[in-house]
Amino acid sequence: METDWIWGLVGGLMIGLGGAVYLLGNGRIMGASGILGGLVDGSGWSTATERLLFILGVVVTPLILWPLYSTEISTHLTSDLSVVVIAGLLVGVGTRVANGCTSGHGVCGMSRLSLRGIVATVFYILAGGLTLAIFRHVLGVI
Repeated sequence: METDWIWGLVGGLMIGLGGAVYLLGNGRIMGASGILGGLVDGSGWSTATERLLFILGVVVTPLILWPLYSTEISTHLTSDLSVVVIAGLLVGVGTRVANGCTSGHGVCGMSRLSLRGIVATVFYILAGGLTLAIFRHVLGVI
């Protein structure tokens, strides 16, 4: 029986728990793009320590959990690194345009029944699906 779904469940629970801890501990929404963006554009230097600790946790946690993986990790999407880099850049631009990301709007916003979070989530899911369809079926890149 396939058990890959368990990693998705565990990851989702960890993101939800992280969002709850961040909100209860700091009184602010855990939006990863806003946390990183505040360091990049200088608007978040007053809370730089907590922002850097958050980013460190995002990077270090998978490294700590790596020994628990029984097989090689693969997305099965593309092996073309340029596509991955371009996709990452487009996601970064999109999060700045939308003033939030999947953790801010999708996890924290929707769990608070925020209309803005719900609308943003609907639109970025639709945009992601449309982008995948175009890049896979029209352009043949993925």
